[in-house]
This record gives sequence, structure tokens and C-alpha cells, in this order.
Amino acid sequence: MIDTAFLITAFATLFVVIDPPGLVPLFIALTRGMDVERRRSMALRACVIATILLTAFALMGEALLGFIGISMPAFRIAGGILLFLTALDMLFERRTQRREGQQADPDHDPSVFPLATPLIAGPGAIATMILLMGQSGGGWLGAAQVLGLLLAMMVATFLFLLAAPPIERALGRTGTVVITRLLGMLLAALSVQFVIDGVRGTGLI
Repeated sequence: MIDTAFLITAFATLFVVIDPPGLVPLFIALTRGMDVERRRSMALRACVIATILLTAFALMGEALLGFIGISMPAFRIAGGILLFLTALDMLFERRTQRREGQQADPDHDPSVFPLATPLIAGPGAIATMILLMGQSGGGWLGAAQVLGLLLAMMVATFLFLLAAPPIERALGRTGTVVITRLLGMLLAALSVQFVIDGVRGTGLI
């Protein structure tokens, strides 16, 4: 039997944790200088990879992390450190400096890191999927409902990312640079929060 209230709550929880609207300016900053087709490819690849990662954790959950000896607090700390490195790139515009006066770097691909993980399939989203699978009541029907919600959320995320080019045109170069610096600061703060949450989860503080 389908629990409509659970589905609505689960979808809202995933939406808040993944935050597709909040990913749009980050996507603009990380893919600045790319053409529309390459951006669409990056968005699709990031969403597919994030879906695979979240599905794996939803099905195997804590057993997977426990098998390889990784706790969720440790995962949060690692994700925070990696995200902080991305924030430094955005703050000091290292990507822009690398591209000025030369052709775009063909090896630059933010779809896996940091878009797919940890921005989309981050520690919060992974923990949420594990929790939702536990609340689904067990069985194939409950698992299918949660995975269906995940798929719907990834489609919504992809559509939000596709809206990035017109938003960038509206902002212009100056507006994009300002937002990139601001988001670099926010990402730095978010990464530190990930580390703090991870350390707190270990019981050290």
C-alpha cells in the first residue's frame, strides 16, 4: 500500500537536502566558459553519477560503509575537506586564470567532483537516503517508492541545471564573478560545517 504522506515528506526532505535551485549558481560558477552542449553533458553526467551513488547507498546503506571501515562522520569530514579545496578555486578564480589567454582545458570536468559528489550526492543526501530506506517499511515496494522519488528528484535537478545558461546571460560577466566569489565563501563555510558535523559525530566535541 502506498503511503502518500510518507512520499510527500520524503520528496520534500530530498528536495531540501539536495537543493536543486541552490545548485544553479554553483553550476554556473563551475562551468563558466563552457558552451551550452558541454554544460548539458556535464549536468546529465553529474545527475546520472549522483543517482548511481545514492542508489547504491540506499540499497546497501551503512553496511557498505561499515564493510570498508568508514563511518558517516569520517565521510562528512572527507567531503568537507574536498569541498573546501573547490571553494579555494572559486575564491581565487584559479580556473579563470588558467583559461585566460588559452583555449579551454579539455580535461576540466566538474561533473564527477564536485557536482555529482559532494554537491548533489553529498553526506547529507547519502544519510537521507539511508534513513528513508529504513522508514519505508522494508520490502521491495517500499524500496521502489524511495528509489522512484530519488529518480524524480534527479530529473528535477537536471532541469534546474539546464536553466543555468539564461541565468548566466542575465547576470553578465561582472555579476557572475561577484556570485562566484560569494559562493566560494559560502562553500568554504559549508565545507567547514561538514567537518564540524563529522567531528561532532565522532563524539570528540
